[in-house]
Formats: sequence, structure tokens, C-alpha cells
Amino acid sequence: MESIVQIQVATMWTLEVPPFLPFFIGALIAAVTRGTLRGAIMVAIPVVSALHLWMVPEGVHLQFAFFDYQLTPYRVDKLSLMFGYVFHIAAFIAIIYSLHVRDTIQQVAALMYAGSGLGAVFAGDLLTLFVFWEFLAFTSVFLIWARRTRRSYQAGMRYLIIQVLSGVILLIGALFYAAENGTLEFGFIGLTGIAGWLIFIAFGIKCAFPFAHNWLTDAYPEATVTGTVILSAFTTKVAVYSLARAYPGTELLVYIGAAMTCFPIFFAVIENDLRRVLAYSLINQVGFMVVGVGIGTALAINGAVSHAFNDVIFKGLLFMTMGAVLHMTGRMNGSDLGGLYKTMPKTTVLCIVGAASISAFPLFSGFVSKSMVMSAALENGYDWIWLMLLFASAGVFHHAGIKIPYFAFFAHDSGLRVSDPPNNMLLAMLIAAVLCIGIGVYPAALYSLLPYDTGYNPYDATHVLAQTQLLFFSALAFVWLNLKGMYPPELHSTNLDVEWFYRRLFPVAIQSLFATTWKLDGALRRAFVTRLHQCLHYLSGIYHVPTGLLTSARPAGSMAMWVAIFLAGYLFLSFIY
Repeated sequence: MESIVQIQVATMWTLEVPPFLPFFIGALIAAVTRGTLRGAIMVAIPVVSALHLWMVPEGVHLQFAFFDYQLTPYRVDKLSLMFGYVFHIAAFIAIIYSLHVRDTIQQVAALMYAGSGLGAVFAGDLLTLFVFWEFLAFTSVFLIWARRTRRSYQAGMRYLIIQVLSGVILLIGALFYAAENGTLEFGFIGLTGIAGWLIFIAFGIKCAFPFAHNWLTDAYPEATVTGTVILSAFTTKVAVYSLARAYPGTELLVYIGAAMTCFPIFFAVIENDLRRVLAYSLINQVGFMVVGVGIGTALAINGAVSHAFNDVIFKGLLFMTMGAVLHMTGRMNGSDLGGLYKTMPKTTVLCIVGAASISAFPLFSGFVSKSMVMSAALENGYDWIWLMLLFASAGVFHHAGIKIPYFAFFAHDSGLRVSDPPNNMLLAMLIAAVLCIGIGVYPAALYSLLPYDTGYNPYDATHVLAQTQLLFFSALAFVWLNLKGMYPPELHSTNLDVEWFYRRLFPVAIQSLFATTWKLDGALRRAFVTRLHQCLHYLSGIYHVPTGLLTSARPAGSMAMWVAIFLAGYLFLSFIY
């Protein structure tokens, strides 16, 4: 009998090691080692795995024949390689940043989480994608719970429920897709049939689409100092990769992405928690990527992928600088910070580099990728979308480029006098900052890795002049609003978002519904019992009262006569019918 499972290897003489495997093995080793040895192993894992991945050729390297379907756990092409490279960089930087941590749960979860992200981007079939999709959820939630507070536990539970829901929808969509197409291959899917829509919704939840985004702004700020850094690198980028693989050129994504770039700005401007500001900013940046995927041209896909690459680095840098502030001061609200540039000068400079990168200053990484998406929007007739992206670019400079460094380090003297963080944290931030500047100065190195060769040049006079003017007038608006006292102040407050519906309105509505139901149920039960008692009382009177209808004395002959009458009537009716 033919075996149910058969393994096919692309190269006859060697089995290429999937990139997730070293991370999973490293997590097991980290679980049983301590101290310097554990740190050395953790640092070595992304380095060795990245060197191996650099030498892996494109193509299918591992396949499984499972029943009637081909499963491809390891498929390599330019799109997956791009995300594979940046995931290794992110893991390397995050591990260095967390070397001072002595928490086995965090360190093991971080390695498993990074490995799960790599497994997802190299998955060649929907079933393998689903497995790593769920691994992403279960491994990352420990980075939230590791903070060991009531808020982090509750946020982690909400995060896990939403992430698992996304995986369940993906699995159902994959089953429908297999039934409709006879294959589980993870390629272009499109919005055709119920399978296409279900998988699209699953990707959208993980991508933080509007109305499904609050898991990110709820959970990321509640994670540990180091956990937030690594969380910012993987989950949403895996979703962007999945959209680029399955839904390129889907016009609906253009409008969803444009909305994602704009609405977080308003929340970020009024938010006091600076890590939550960055969480909203993360949604804003992912919106640019989604727009690029939706446009679907070579230039747009290149822009989306390169911006995902850059965002992992500069957003990680910003989260690291805010994590350093939290680590040294124990505070994260803008209203409680300020004046830290005096005693944290290195962190201040590194934060400014990250702010310049996310704001797309010329010679910084954000400029060489964001402009590709905006150029693609203009070239394909999305003029209104381009205007929305222009507004979003000005907005991100306000809330991430200016607000983050200004309120953390300059706004006012909070009286806090703390030093720069440990050297490992500074080194990790320095590596990210160097990459931000290096990619901005020499974008050709990044462009050589992109899926398509478009010959794009970001440093023409039009792009540079337009972006410089945008940044200048945006900064001018911030200064004017601040001087006039019109800029939203940093306050200890709770800002309402869509999560209010499922955290407040729905629970209250459900409690009210159940309270009304139980009240009505109690009233009906009491009425029924009352009527039952009345009925029993009446029957008791019939049977037990001497003068009752059924207890009064009757002659035997009378009873016999009535029986005879009923029998005669019955015989008569039987004869007739």
C-alpha cells in the first residue's frame, strides 16, 4: 500500500534546513541553559540562520504528499526571502536588546515567536501557514503575560482570543479553498468565492484592518519592555506578506490601506502613553504597505515590501528607545516625562534617528520606500488616495516624528535624573540606527533584494523637494499649535476607540439582556407556581372535602345505570360509523 505521507527533497544530496528550525531548537536549548551561555546561543542563532538563508537558492526545498494534497513547508522566492532577511535582522537586534533580561519565559517565547514568523513566510501551502499562524499567537502572548500585571494578563487574553479567531477563520477558508480548487497551494487567491473572503478576513485581522485593530493598541503597550520590541516586528508583517502573496492588485486593499494610514493619526495625537502612540503609528505605517499591495504593480509591490523591511527596523528603534525610557524611569506617559535629554543623551539621539526615519526625511530609510508607494498611487490614477497618503505622511511626522522625542526628552523638565540604559540596549539601538541611515543613504542595497527590478530612483528633485516642503510645513504647524496652546495636551485619560464596543458596550448589553431574561424567567416561574398551588388546592378540596363533588355518597344502582348509558352510547356510535 502506498504510504500516506511521502517526502520529496529538491536537492538529492542535502536537505535544506528551514529557517524556523534553528530558532525552535535554540528555544529548547535556551530553556535548559543559563547566564552567558544562554545569551551567546541566542545571539548566534539568527546569525548562523541568516548566513544559511543567504546561500539558499530559490525554489521548493521540501514537500509532503499528504493524502491527495501537496504540502510545502519550505518554499523560497524573492518575496519570502525579503521578509526572511528582515526577520533575522529583527531577531538579532531584539535578542541583543534583551540580553540583560533573566527571564526564561520571555527568552524562549521570543525565539519561538521569531521562528514562527519565519515558518509562516516560507510556507508554500495554506495548512503549513495555518500552523505557524497559530504558533505566532500562542508564542507571542507570553511576551505580554511576562509583565505579570493584571492589565497585561487581561490584555493578553483579549489578544489571544482575537489571534486564535483569525487562525480559525484561516483554517475554515483553507478547507473551503481545498474543496473548491483541489489544492492547498499558497499562491494568488483573490476575492473569489467564500474561501477567498474568509482567508482575506483572517489576514485582515492580523494586519489590524480598521475595526479589527484594537488587539494591537490594547496588547502591545502592556507587554514587557523587550517584548514590545519583538512584537512590533513579526505579526503584522507576516499579514502584509500574506496579502502580498495572495491578494496583489485587489483594489479593495487600496481603500482599506488608505483608511489605515489616516484614522490612527487622530488617536495617536491625543494619546498619552507613548508606546500606545507607537502602536497607532504601526497601524499607520502598515496602511502604506496595504495600499501598495492593493495597487499591485511592480513598483507598488516593491514599495510595500521595502517599507515593511524598513518599518521593522525604524519602528523597532522607536520602541527600543521608549522601552529604554520605561526601563530607566518606570514611566511611559508623556505627561510624566520630559527633560531626559540631559541625562539620557545617547537614547535621545537614537530616538531622533528613528523619528526621522519614520517621518521619511531624505537620507533616512523611510524616504526611500514610502515614496515608492505614493508614486505608484499617482501613476495608477489614485489621486485621492495619494492625497490621503500625503495627509498621513504629515500626520506621522506630528505624532511619531515630533511628539515622541519632544514629550519624552524635551517638552518640560520632569525632574527625572536617570542615565542611559545598559550597553546591550544601546548597542541594539545603535545597530538599528545605522541601518536606518545606511539604507537611506544607499538604497540600492535594499532595492537589489526586492521582488521586481523597476529602476526606481527616490532622490530626484521632485521627490526630495515635495517631501522637504511637507515636513517643513508639518513642523511649522506643530510649533504654531503648541505655542497657541491648541495642540492636544498630554493628560491622564482613557481614549475611546472601537474596542469600547466589545470591552464596555457589548458586556453591559449582554449583562442587561441576561438580567432582563432572568427577571422575566423568575416572574414566569412564580406565576406558574402560584397557579399550580391554586389548582392543587382546588383538587384537594374535590377529593378530601366530605361534601365535594367526587366524595359525596352515591347509590350503587345509580352508578351502574350511568355505566350502562355510556356503553349503549358507545355501541350506538360504533354502529353508525
